[in-house]
Amino acid sequence: MRAILLGLGLGLSLLVATALPARAFTFTAIEGTPLPLDAWRGRPVLVVNTASLCGFTPQYTDLQALHDRYARRGLVVLAVPSDDFNQELDSNEAVAEFCQIQLGLDIPLTEITPVTGPGAHPFYRWLAEEHGARPRWNFNKALIGPEGEFLGFWGATTRPTARVITRAIEAALPR
Repeated sequence: MRAILLGLGLGLSLLVATALPARAFTFTAIEGTPLPLDAWRGRPVLVVNTASLCGFTPQYTDLQALHDRYARRGLVVLAVPSDDFNQELDSNEAVAEFCQIQLGLDIPLTEITPVTGPGAHPFYRWLAEEHGARPRWNFNKALIGPEGEFLGFWGATTRPTARVITRAIEAALPR
């Protein structure tokens, strides 16, 4: 009987673990401090895997434009630099300099983070396992709702300021 109860307990634990909202995950900021998604509870978050040396890198300008347009209404735009596609700079310091100094970005940045495969950050494993959303290249966008619910996923060729994304953002913003 105890083995059955333990087995049931494990099953329930696994069920609870897979049902977690996106707010359960924490990234590490590019400065090295924890960056919990739960800190933005009640606000939509657009999470984008980025790379400094990619053909889509000009989309950083669109990410900043989204921040400038919607931050006061609650949107958080989170850039997640990744070298999974071999197009990121060599260090967090170099990424920070490129993004903050050269491009003038003031959106939150994580440290360089794996987003694909078995070593992917838990948030990206959650996206893949629970929602079938896997970055196939840099600048994939995942929109997370105010309570951590998955709202949408768009690939690299969809600009962050595309109407399909801004409509989803506007629908998720607090009234």
